[in-house]
Amino acid sequence: MLRIEHLGIAVKELEKSIPLFEQLLNTPCYKTEKVDTEGVNTAFFKTGESKIELLEATKEDSPIQKFIDKKGEGIHHIAFEVENIEAEMKRLSALGFELLNATPKNGADNKLVCFLHPKTTNGVLIELCQEKR
Repeated sequence: MLRIEHLGIAVKELEKSIPLFEQLLNTPCYKTEKVDTEGVNTAFFKTGESKIELLEATKEDSPIQKFIDKKGEGIHHIAFEVENIEAEMKRLSALGFELLNATPKNGADNKLVCFLHPKTTNGVLIELCQEKR
C-alpha cells in the first residue's frame, strides 16, 4: 500500500456538507461526481497528500443510504492507494481477507476500486484504489 488516498465520509446532503467542509478544511471542493453504479454523488477535498471524499446517496438502496440509516453520518471507509490493484486483491484474498468485488470496478476520481469486507478488517470498510492508466 502506497498511502492513505482518502477518507470517505457518508453525508445526508452534499449541498449542506460541502460548505461545512470547505470552512473546516479551509480549501474549496475541487470536484463533484456522480457514480451511478454505487448510487452516490461525491465531493472531493485535498488536504495535504490525502483527500476527503463526501458521499451522498442517490437512491434508497445504495450502500451509503444503508450506512446512514444504520449508523448515521460519519466515516464510511478508508481508501489506500495501491500500485497494482489486481495483485493486491490476490495477495489479500490469499491471506483470508474477504473482497466485496471479485474484480476491480470503476470508482470516482478516475480510480479502479475494490472494497474489503469490514468483518475481516476489524470493522473498518477498506477500499483499495489505483489510478486508471
